[in-house]
Amino acid sequence: MPDEKWIPKRLSFVALLSAAAAAVFAPQHGRATAGHESAARSRVVTPEEPRIQFFPLPRPRSGPTTLAIAPDGRIWFTESGGNRIGRMNPDGGGLVEFALPHPDSSPRIIARGADGSMWFSEHTGNRMGRITPDGSISEFAIPTPASQPRAIALGADGNIWFGMFGAGKVGRITPAGTITEFALPTPDSGPRALAAGPDGNIWFSEYRANKIGRITRSGRVTEFELPRPASGPGDITAGADGAMWFVELSGGMDGLKTDGNRLGRITMQGSISEYPMPEPGPSPINIAVGPDRNVWYTRGNKLGRATPDGAITEFPVGDGALAVGLSAGSDREPPTRLVDRLWFTDARGNRLGYLEFRSP
Repeated sequence: MPDEKWIPKRLSFVALLSAAAAAVFAPQHGRATAGHESAARSRVVTPEEPRIQFFPLPRPRSGPTTLAIAPDGRIWFTESGGNRIGRMNPDGGGLVEFALPHPDSSPRIIARGADGSMWFSEHTGNRMGRITPDGSISEFAIPTPASQPRAIALGADGNIWFGMFGAGKVGRITPAGTITEFALPTPDSGPRALAAGPDGNIWFSEYRANKIGRITRSGRVTEFELPRPASGPGDITAGADGAMWFVELSGGMDGLKTDGNRLGRITMQGSISEYPMPEPGPSPINIAVGPDRNVWYTRGNKLGRATPDGAITEFPVGDGALAVGLSAGSDREPPTRLVDRLWFTDARGNRLGYLEFRSP
């Protein structure tokens, strides 16, 4: 039986996130300020909010990292520590784990492809991977060595796009496995995450350059400087409001001292707003649209929610938890496909969980 609780009440990658989330705070409600940081309101969390249910993984130190929801509703996830891809039914049953062909590949981000398969990045393996619904795995070597592929997304062109953090490039792979690389205008910009936008383009964060970028299908790149230095832009997604939302990391990830600890929002025209976290502490990590069409993020042992006007509320998921990836089905695409649960990984607890939404 799964663990259940009610709200209020390798692992090098996990160790890195644990350091960023060293401080854990009580539930807080955020406020955004005007100017580059837009004014917004918050509301009180009550014990009548949705419940959280957990499903422990059978193997210790698996390092569940990110997850995605397939068209048939099954949950697919990466195990960075276990070097596996996992698949689970929405009710928590039918768990199957698929070992990757090469050791120490560090599968990082997973997303659905246009071909009906799930695609994933191999961060240290320097490959892109594809796994069919029945678990058959194919791998495709990235031409640039040590490119450190991270976030991936299905583009409007039917191809998978991916960030090459160590190479300063954005890559594209067709369903047949053909890879094209696009160098970015700013050298060593550290493209950390990317997502498909409602405009048909791919939007990405440039962690080391303090910018948000946009690349067209033909490879034309536009960059937008963030208002504050050392903001540490990280994971990014398309919001239900037609803008792109992203997290700003804090701490010292990947050897860069950043002072983010905010959510950011950028319009299709490049206008940027920022919304501070409730208080200093754990860095926000990943971001997605939830079943309620608000933006949600992971931060330490909490899930956070931001409304379109930037009002932030945080929900604890349990003492000692480390929430990392999350998905309600949009998976770095515009949110046209959402389920009624917000799934997330708990890297420290070695489990998957979901926050279930109740009808009003």
